[in-house]
Amino acid sequence: MQKQEMNRVRLDEMRGAPVFDTAGEQIGKVEEIFYDHETRVPEWVGVGTGFFGTKRVLVPVQGAQATDDGLVVAYAKDHVKDGPDIDSDEISHEEEAELAAFYGLDGGRTANNVEDQALTRSEEELEVGKRNVEAGHVRLRKWVETEPVALDVELRREVARVTREPINEPVGDHDFSEDAIDVPLREEQATVNKRTVAKERIGVEKGVQTERQTVEDEVRKERVEVDGDVEGR
Repeated sequence: MQKQEMNRVRLDEMRGAPVFDTAGEQIGKVEEIFYDHETRVPEWVGVGTGFFGTKRVLVPVQGAQATDDGLVVAYAKDHVKDGPDIDSDEISHEEEAELAAFYGLDGGRTANNVEDQALTRSEEELEVGKRNVEAGHVRLRKWVETEPVALDVELRREVARVTREPINEPVGDHDFSEDAIDVPLREEQATVNKRTVAKERIGVEKGVQTERQTVEDEVRKERVEVDGDVEGR
């Protein structure tokens, strides 16, 4: 978050911008800007907080810084939300004195110059990335094996059967002689032929599964301890 020095032009451009406290928590949005009657220097920012309905509170411009995300004031959210509720368009001397006392201002300056006397607290944040690595592989291998196959087949064969039919007819002059006839008998025999037939197509396709994994590590944080007499402790 890049911070910039506050000036009138910069502040005029921030109407409607988010307002954050010292811890980066959003308080509300910039609604109004109040200027000194003589110098025309911006002194107070009217912030629409949304606390208790549409309450608007005033926060000192002193110590505020403009960032890319909005306006960062020099006070905590819990402190700002308890500020005086001033809905008028003009701030009276009594109201300004009340505001100055609430924020610990002395003659228009904070008792502690937050911008000049401050510590920056940093901390590490865990960033998790992803990279693709090989987690395994799949291989298809084809080989040849031989197995016995038995198939039943019906085969036909011719058989001879002797038939006798009585005949009682005269044949006249018959020349008795020897004679013979041959009758061939046929049968079917099994023959074996082989042909190659494609039976199945086997391939590999890849899909993606998503799983949730918890990444654990340690991060360092800077802490600030306050010693001494501090108002409001």
